[in-house]
Amino acid sequence: MVRTLSSKQNEILSKLSSIVGKDNVLYEKEDLYCYSFDTMSHGYSVMMPDYVVLPSDARQVSEIVKIAAYYKLPIIPRGAGTNHVGGCVAVDGGIIIHFSKMNKILDIDIKNLTCRVQPGVVLQDLQTAVENLGFFFPPDPSNLKVSTVGGALALSSSGPRHFKYGGMNEYTLDLEVVNAQGEIFHTGMAVKKNVSGYNLTNLFVGSEGTLGIITEATFRLIPKPMCRQIMLAFFDQVERASDAVRAVIQAKLTPSVLDLIDRNTIVTIEKFYPTGVFKEAEACLIIEVDGSDEQEITTQSSKIEKVCKLFCATDFVVAKNKEESEKIWFARRSAFGAVAKLAPDVVTEDAVVPQDKITDMVKKIKELCEKYGIMACIMGHAGDGNIHPNFSLDLRDEKQRENFEKLKDEFFEYASSLGGSITGEHGIGMTKSKYLDKNAPAYRYMKQIKDVFDPENILNPHKIW
Repeated sequence: MVRTLSSKQNEILSKLSSIVGKDNVLYEKEDLYCYSFDTMSHGYSVMMPDYVVLPSDARQVSEIVKIAAYYKLPIIPRGAGTNHVGGCVAVDGGIIIHFSKMNKILDIDIKNLTCRVQPGVVLQDLQTAVENLGFFFPPDPSNLKVSTVGGALALSSSGPRHFKYGGMNEYTLDLEVVNAQGEIFHTGMAVKKNVSGYNLTNLFVGSEGTLGIITEATFRLIPKPMCRQIMLAFFDQVERASDAVRAVIQAKLTPSVLDLIDRNTIVTIEKFYPTGVFKEAEACLIIEVDGSDEQEITTQSSKIEKVCKLFCATDFVVAKNKEESEKIWFARRSAFGAVAKLAPDVVTEDAVVPQDKITDMVKKIKELCEKYGIMACIMGHAGDGNIHPNFSLDLRDEKQRENFEKLKDEFFEYASSLGGSITGEHGIGMTKSKYLDKNAPAYRYMKQIKDVFDPENILNPHKIW
């Protein structure tokens, strides 16, 4: 069915088409529908944008934003749409800027260990490109095969390797940004050390498109680890697995990955993608070590195995070869897809607690699931205290939806009571905004910053605030 546009809507369409070409502006309902949701599971109505625009450079983004500012239209940046908190949906219509055509690796500078990329570059493609040259870009969210640079920057994503290497903010040197008035500016410089004034780069990393639109990023690179080894430690109690994590850290060992998955997760991913490696247990630690040579890897692995066995690991498996390692990683990264087979909806939540409170948090999740009749597969980056429970439910069922909202309230309240945070890398978006004022000590100042950068509130409105 052809969409009927008002004279004003036709005027906006004409202006947008003059910037990017008519083939790069979507406005028919069947096209817009594809952009009316992200990975967030919710009970809300369909949230359609008025237009989806596919620019190819920062100048075009600038001109698009100027049109949005003139008509006071919301403007929402979007990458792969894998956001879990409704961060890239159009709550009140407006213009979605989709970065699929701004997907170029512009430069890899091996002399200065930096790279410059557009926001639509897929993280795995960037990792592969720099690793082929002997260098390393560590941030690796679980969906790195589709996750884009812009989305990872917007949420300050990190993934399993954060424990050793840190996240996006540690590797971002400079951002090219378009502000709410359509001006293009840079937040930093392509140098490793820079304390000239306020750190605007880190302000924009994690800002979820609410302060400006990122059109280019410059990252630092590090030398690529020459060797890697992945291991699995199985436990008959989550508490013992959690204690083993603390012991590994206190032994001054630095695995690149220290992830925890519970029995439900083990069983679910093994049914979804049988590896023959995962064993039935109450908990499993996925551990990866990396380093400069085989001797270093062997030494670390041996010490970690001893620590795990001190805490009653029932089994300890070392991947025999590259194929087995890839199987384990594929299974771990497939957890969300595997859980999605259990019920019509799966909601991945994200909280961070002090590392010594992981056991308390896991127990609380299980208690809440029993209380409200909802199943969860629990996993997390245990080295960081970042817990990701995947809740399986049917959001069409009004009672389940109500129970899940109550569960979430208690989940985030408990995480905060332990001295934790309501998100480590998924962001606030729509679904967590009601918790932010109680969880952010400088909430009032954050809001003032938003007002300075976006006084008309056109940049990704209804997100965070």
